[in-house]
Amino acid sequence: MDLRQLEIIRAIADTGSFTAAGEKLHVSQSAISRQILLLEDELGEPVFHRIGRRIRITPAGESLLQLSHRVFQDLQDTVSAISDKRESLRGTLRLVGGMTVCLYVFPALLAEVRRVHPHLDLKVTVGSAERSIVMLRSGAGDLGMLTLPVEASDLVSVPVLEEELLLITYPTHPLAKRKTITPADLDKQHFVLFETGSITRRLVEEFFTRERIEPEIIMETENVEIIKAMVRSGLGISIIPWQAAAADVRTKQLFCSRIAGTALVRQTGWLYPKMSRLPRTVSEVIRVFETVKPRLELATRPPKS
Repeated sequence: MDLRQLEIIRAIADTGSFTAAGEKLHVSQSAISRQILLLEDELGEPVFHRIGRRIRITPAGESLLQLSHRVFQDLQDTVSAISDKRESLRGTLRLVGGMTVCLYVFPALLAEVRRVHPHLDLKVTVGSAERSIVMLRSGAGDLGMLTLPVEASDLVSVPVLEEELLLITYPTHPLAKRKTITPADLDKQHFVLFETGSITRRLVEEFFTRERIEPEIIMETENVEIIKAMVRSGLGISIIPWQAAAADVRTKQLFCSRIAGTALVRQTGWLYPKMSRLPRTVSEVIRVFETVKPRLELATRPPKS
């Protein structure tokens, strides 16, 4: 058996006859028949049943037809991959992500992508998880980084980072003076939180329910910078990722603390549509991310208390 015979089987299945298959492949009908006879002799099984002028593929022929699809797809993918590697990366990549990702993850990633692939046009859209998923499904976005889990059977999700969520207060808040903050200390406190419906908000609400905390929610927003501004102004306290709070803690504009006995962690990952072969722009950005990931992981780790 060889590739030419598999190609002939595909042509016969596509056209419905030996004659039409010969015309498609630019060979004679007798050459097509001869190759099929040779193959049937080798297998000891008929590949097609001849019923007058009609043909019907046999189970053995169907197995070979499926094999031909796989073989020629692999060949096409391999040739495309080789061609991709010869060509410099060009075109446009449309990234989507939440506010925190766009502020604290994408800058380092995109700087490295631009360094490695200066001719790649990068476009970033910030938005809620719902908006990002809509963009990925519609083709308006190529690759997203979102808080996981995302339940979407038509999308692939790949976890890449874990971020610890910590309590933030303004420096003169009574909780900032305590060495240890317990869940009970948060009951009835005024909170500024991420918007309802976000996965981060859900993690925080599950923590409140588990610890029987009844917060006074005075504001909610998807913008972590607005959350910090509200906390710095003394309007309330919040729970946000460490990397979003780190700079303000270092300049003493915010106080940050773990909650005793509690480990609040959120997972962030890539999200992209399911497809037989990822576009090179997408796979290359994912590859470049792995080179900057150690730096990003370091930034997500709060100092030991």
